[in-house]
This record gives sequence, structure tokens and C-alpha cells, in this order.
Amino acid sequence: MRRSFLIIAAAVMAVACTGVKQSEYMAWSVKMADSEVTRGVPGANVDSPRFKWDYAVGVDLKALLDIYDATGDEKYYAPVLEFADKVVAEDGSIKTYQLEEYNIDRVNTGKIFFRIYDKTGNEKYRKALDLLRSQLDTHPRNEDGGLWHKAIYPHQMWLDGLYMGGPFWAEYTARYGNRGGDVHEAWQGLITWFRTMDEHCYDPATDLYRHACDVSRQMPWADKETGWSDHCWGRGMGWFFMSAVDALPFIPEDEPGRDVVLKVINKLASMVARTQDESGAWYQVIDRSGDQDNYLEATCTAMYTYSLLKAVRLGYIDKSYLAVAKKGFEGFIEQFVSEDENGLLSTSDCCMGAGLGGTPYRSGDYNYYVHEARRGSNSTFANGPFIMAGIELQLLGE
Repeated sequence: MRRSFLIIAAAVMAVACTGVKQSEYMAWSVKMADSEVTRGVPGANVDSPRFKWDYAVGVDLKALLDIYDATGDEKYYAPVLEFADKVVAEDGSIKTYQLEEYNIDRVNTGKIFFRIYDKTGNEKYRKALDLLRSQLDTHPRNEDGGLWHKAIYPHQMWLDGLYMGGPFWAEYTARYGNRGGDVHEAWQGLITWFRTMDEHCYDPATDLYRHACDVSRQMPWADKETGWSDHCWGRGMGWFFMSAVDALPFIPEDEPGRDVVLKVINKLASMVARTQDESGAWYQVIDRSGDQDNYLEATCTAMYTYSLLKAVRLGYIDKSYLAVAKKGFEGFIEQFVSEDENGLLSTSDCCMGAGLGGTPYRSGDYNYYVHEARRGSNSTFANGPFIMAGIELQLLGE
């Protein structure tokens, strides 16, 4: 790695107290997790009048649970439990969540309840899981079975959406079945979602995934022939990649169509390996990598790195991709990570968010993506996957 020896030494010292032999890569994850716990996970303050149940906080909280599993250190579990306890009422209702919105973003953070329920046995968390799973039963769909991104965005499929609902759907089905129905039907519904996203958003001319598709071809941002949005957004493909590597382990190996998800993983691995910058990082707009005003972006870099590592570890892609992922991990540190006077790690160059349509209107053209606001420091979308990437390297024996 190319950053300061002092930061590396501090990271190694930070893991020494766990009693677990950990690699230099894992040490970075621990130090980033320690930083998140110290400063507070963004969006986790349930008592704030601005609190909203949403997907962003769940990315970091899942990472904290993962590093708790890896180290056994309760300091990572405690803030997740505190959040969960405050946000879920005894009847299983979730603060500010409204099923009838049919917003797929609202499902993602519910993944933390699986492990909270395992550890506490508190039935309110099982009720909350059932509530979120019930949204998927009636969530609006296109005729081919692909889920809409939101009820207010009819017929639109965004790459982001599969991460928000897919891994939750997979884990729920593996644990609890299909809410009394045919479990095969549940698996086929999830696989159909992956299949239709692949069919609607894959651009064979660039061998990349467009950020979104309006299947109805009605939105001004949608191409009238294909329904595609204009570009391949880095984090959009990152969400899609993570959705596939997180969902596939739960799908039974003998389930028909499982190979659809495996093929998506291999396509994405090839895409990100081909478009990696020499620095190890990736660009905000992948199909315009290196162009004027485009920039190396932290969140997609962390997401691709984590996804490649998990896919290598589980045997979904060739081991040669490990070199790409390690270069991504080291490039993330070099390009985006800094340490403050208190020893806390932070990340820079994180796109705050990118969408399509809405009010104010988002056109999805090149100018929109490269000039959308960047977070000054830290993003759950960068720090969470970075933490998980270090854990994967540890599991790989690196």
C-alpha cells in the first residue's frame, strides 16, 4: 500500500486488542469501523426530528454487524442494536415506514433485523421482517415481472433497486420460506427480477449496464427505442453488483434459473475489470471514464472491490480477479482516505446521490452526473463496502 506507514501502523494496533489475528487489509476495515462508531453512523439518530427510515443507514449498519461477526467485539454490535430497538415498535411497525409508498429503497435496512432477531429472540424484529417482506408481495411490477423502483416511478427499473430489495428477499426466503406460500415461487420471483434487470439495462454496444430503463418509454430521460437512460453510473452498477453477490449465496444450487444471477456476476466482473483506472479506482460515469469533468469516485470503487472479493471467495468468478480487487482496495485508500487529528478515517469524492426524473427534474445526461453534489467527507455508501471488502480479504487469507 502507498499511504503513510503511520496510518497503517495505527490500523494494525487498532485490531490488536480483538485477540484475532488480522491482516493489514482487515486492519483498515477495523479502523474505518472504529471511526464510524466514534463519530456516529449518518442517519442513525432515530431521535432526530429529521429521521427517515431509508436505505443509506443500513449499508453502514450491515458492515458493523459483519465486523462484529468477524471480531466478536461488542462495540460494533451495540450501536446497531440501539438503532434497531428505537426504530422498531413492539408490534413490529417501523418508525416513518409506510408500506403503501411502495418505495423499494425502504426495504434494504431491514436486513439488519435478521441478525438482531437471532441474537435477541425479540419477536418485534420478526414482525418487522414480515412487514417489510409483505411489501414485496404487492410491490408494483411490469408485465414481465420486474419490480418498479417506486410507485411514483411507474414501469421504471433502476439498477439501485435490486440491492434495496433483492438480498433481503433472498435471505428472508432462505430463512423463513414464502410467508406460507410456495417457496419455489419466491425464488422464481427474485430470479425474474434479476433477469429482467439484465434484459432491460444491459447495453451490448458498450458491454455495460445503463443506470435505468423506463419500460414504457414515456419518461423524457428514456430513449424512445430502448427505454435506457443516457449513461452507466458507477454506483448504479455497484449496487447491482453487490445485490448479486449478496443474494446468490442464499439461492439453492438446484433452483432453476439460479445461473441467471451467476451470469450477471460474471458480466459485472468483466465490466469493472476492463474499466478500472490505473490508480485502482473507478470513475463516476463509467462509459465516459477519463473524460473532462468526470472524476474518480469513492462509492463505486468500494462497491466493486467488495463485490469482486466476495465473488472470488465464493468461487463465482475466476481467481484472477483478486488482483483487480486488491488494486481497487489499495487505490481506494490512496485516492480517498484521510486521517484527522483524532485518528479517525474519512473518505472523500463520494457522489451524494443520482437519480432520474423527479422534482427538480434530473435529466441523467453527462453534465448531470459529473456535477451532481459530492459529499464533503464520508458516505455510508463508501465506508460500509470498504469495511466489508477488508473482511473479505481477511476471509481470503490475504
